[in-house]
Amino acid sequence: MGEILLVRHGQANSAATDEDGYDRLTDLGRQQAAWLGDWLRMQGEEFDVVLSGDLRRHQQTAAAMGHITPVIDPRLNEMDYFNLGRALEQRHGVPMPDPDGFATHVPQVMEAWHRAEIQGRESFAAFEARVTEVLQVAAQPGRRVLCVTSGGVIGMVIRHLLDLDPRHMSHILLPILNTSMHRFRVTPSGTILSGFNAIPHLDLSDRHHARTHY
Repeated sequence: MGEILLVRHGQANSAATDEDGYDRLTDLGRQQAAWLGDWLRMQGEEFDVVLSGDLRRHQQTAAAMGHITPVIDPRLNEMDYFNLGRALEQRHGVPMPDPDGFATHVPQVMEAWHRAEIQGRESFAAFEARVTEVLQVAAQPGRRVLCVTSGGVIGMVIRHLLDLDPRHMSHILLPILNTSMHRFRVTPSGTILSGFNAIPHLDLSDRHHARTHY
């Protein structure tokens, strides 16, 4: 039996208004990743392969975790939410929200993107295809694979495995925390979700401030 561990990147620059500005870790994001790396080593967790998207925040997270230099795989890159949000505004007049408004905004974006009413750098179908493809590459019996990625990729993997519609996929996306862990067992009958949004490295009371969504 194999296992895939998907890790969301540490806190990025949430004050940004575009993808390039967002794509770098804050000091807290680096600390979150370092704590996660320490926790994994304390648990004796070892991996046969470490993969990372090629975004800056992915590679900075992997480096701060202290794991071996990952194999870079851009199929683990996030959707371009800033462009999708602008497209939704142009098509339907829905503005980008403040932090409290994402619970409404994310489902609107996912459904409009899925219906091909809006598009960023890629279609919903193209995003789904590349994420499904990298999942199939990682899901090898007998191997333990660590992937450093983003919340949208994690949500799409779960959508694929649980056959979720876009609205229910968005309900998976919203609670995903920075440096959270999501485990998948690779069994002879297929890959199954075995753990979601775990943050044991942030359980200590003096780390509760580090439980961030953005």
